[in-house]
Amino acid sequence: MDFLEAVHISLDSLKANKLRSILTLIGIIIGVMTVIAVVSIINGLNTYVSTKIFNLGADVFILSKSPAVILNIDDWEEAQKRKDLREEDYQAVKEGCQHCQLVGAAVSAVGRVKYEQQSLTNVTISGWSAAMPQILDIDVVSGRELTPLDEEHKSHTCVIGNDLVENLFPGLDPIGREVRVDDLPYLVVGVAKKLGSTLGQSRDNFVMIPVTTFLKEYGSRRSIRIFAKAYGQAALEQAQDDVRLIMRARRHVPYAKKDDFAIETNQTFLAIWANISRAFFLVTIAIASISLIVGGVVIMNIMLVSVTERTREIGVRKAIGARRHDILLQFLIESSTLSLVGGLCGILIGVVIAKLVSLFTPLPAVIQAWSIAMGLLVSTSIGLFFGIYPATRAAKLDPIAALRFEL
Repeated sequence: MDFLEAVHISLDSLKANKLRSILTLIGIIIGVMTVIAVVSIINGLNTYVSTKIFNLGADVFILSKSPAVILNIDDWEEAQKRKDLREEDYQAVKEGCQHCQLVGAAVSAVGRVKYEQQSLTNVTISGWSAAMPQILDIDVVSGRELTPLDEEHKSHTCVIGNDLVENLFPGLDPIGREVRVDDLPYLVVGVAKKLGSTLGQSRDNFVMIPVTTFLKEYGSRRSIRIFAKAYGQAALEQAQDDVRLIMRARRHVPYAKKDDFAIETNQTFLAIWANISRAFFLVTIAIASISLIVGGVVIMNIMLVSVTERTREIGVRKAIGARRHDILLQFLIESSTLSLVGGLCGILIGVVIAKLVSLFTPLPAVIQAWSIAMGLLVSTSIGLFFGIYPATRAAKLDPIAALRFEL
């Protein structure tokens, strides 16, 4: 028997017993479907996170009171005891970092913005220094940016996001108009370019005011974040070392003690996300593996039933010259074909689920060729592994006993 004939027999068996075939393959289908869907969503999220959420740039780092992501209660409690970063720290870093091209400060709150009878709540009020838009590559499409002069004089000027333009100024040019931010008047001097949304949350619902004005109006007893842009990626570590020395000296941190502040780069955030997504992926694979093993056991059981049903056929084949190797290969091919069909169905359903999730939720999905190849390889391997025992049993049948066998 050649390979194609064994495949043909296996497919005929699937067609002849449709319900049994579906029940046989459901474990393989669920396992492969889960792997494909989850891998596609994780791949999409990895791309999304690296390009939209943590896209600081390769030469930018953040100095803050505590890490942006804290994974245990002990670290959180330790971070709460640290000193806040003040405007004086920002000025010291700005003046003392020799390898920093730009240094900016940022602090934020949530408030209400009103223009005449129109108002918006839950607006992000961002106190930014003049260098921040350049550090984070946020352009102004109309009007002008905040300037060092605005920062120096603590002026009541602002740059607004696209959501405020659409909701507060429909059909109007906002430049030169006055808005009230938490009941204080601010002159709109610029409109930032549209940033879009992140996981369904708009990034354009903000008003940007000078950081000095923010600290004056909202109180200076809050920790700021300091952003620094190095002279290229090659100078990033040197720039971080400059800032670390400045801050440790200002806070009189002994040599043997660790920093009482956090310095984070784009790679820091991506590494944290990679660990989270890796753990999620491994848990999913473990759950899917249970389904695949169950599916393999069912395939082995069905192949044993098939061996029993076709005992006389095996006897006839051996009587006309089929060797043990031929019978073994025949049943291995049939079990692999069964699981491969299940794998193909699982891949198809997994791709559809990933696309539907991407279509109806903010979660992106990226289908990659390696995940499909992995699904096919795993499903075929399951068929081979769990088909060995039934195939071996069929190959060892005595031809005389097999010819006499009756169901």
